[in-house]
Amino acid sequence: MSTVLITGAATGIGNLTAKALARAGHRVHATMRSPEGRNAPRAQELRDIAAAEGVDLRVAELDVSSQESADAAVVAVLADGGDLDVVIHNAGHLLVGYVEAFTAEEMAHLIDVNTLGVQRLNRAALPHLRRRGSGTLLYVGSTTSVTTPPFLGPYVVSKAAMDSLALVTSYEVAPLGIETVIVMPGAFTEGTDHFPKAGRAADTAVAEAYQALDPLVARNEEATASLFTPGTHADPVVVAEEITRILALPYGERPFRSVVDLTNSSVEQANDAVTEARTDFVRRMGFGEVLELRRA
Repeated sequence: MSTVLITGAATGIGNLTAKALARAGHRVHATMRSPEGRNAPRAQELRDIAAAEGVDLRVAELDVSSQESADAAVVAVLADGGDLDVVIHNAGHLLVGYVEAFTAEEMAHLIDVNTLGVQRLNRAALPHLRRRGSGTLLYVGSTTSVTTPPFLGPYVVSKAAMDSLALVTSYEVAPLGIETVIVMPGAFTEGTDHFPKAGRAADTAVAEAYQALDPLVARNEEATASLFTPGTHADPVVVAEEITRILALPYGERPFRSVVDLTNSSVEQANDAVTEARTDFVRRMGFGEVLELRRA
């Protein structure tokens, strides 16, 4: 079994995944902001599960907006267990509203969390993974980088950027023995804090200029729910189950992408077409080796 560090484990997909992986026998370091402060109840819940069920589920502090915090978290994991096999990038936030109404600074903050947070943790973890010549970077992305829904502009931008960051990083780490997995959840209208805690644009004057579209934004969740086949229970636990399934596969045999989408949005077909074009382009450049994982 693997030693796993996962970000954003206080709620939602990260919380469900931390529990699922620990119950599957992995040593899990579930990280979050302020585990002794604002997230103390959530951190205690995980500790209680570890004690009651006898699973190896540990809580650590990690703020992905801080390189110092990312560095410290990886140091703590290595000091605690002596190794780190899997890094799961899950932390993220959602903004809902009209693109023009968000200031550049608001969008930059979201990108800082959803995209640059990934880079910070990679910079903290990759030196160790490079030295050992193996490891897995697993990114919890989003089907929005393909489906591009309206009224979620900053979020779509940040997740598309994260997807590209994961992809170009994979070119450079695969020849060093480090594999990449991108799990792409579809829309979920329950079981996460994404919509209830979504941010809104500070520039209300600009937002009011789009008031003719307000009825569309108001039924965003309803419109998303309409994508599901009637009777579908859209519980994000299926994402945790898929991540657990993937990490149970032998190292080097895990899929590069996995779509967990209950909205019938043809994302797999889009991914296949883009992957074919990308792979052909890179091979014609003469860089085919960056597409293959070097196995120790």
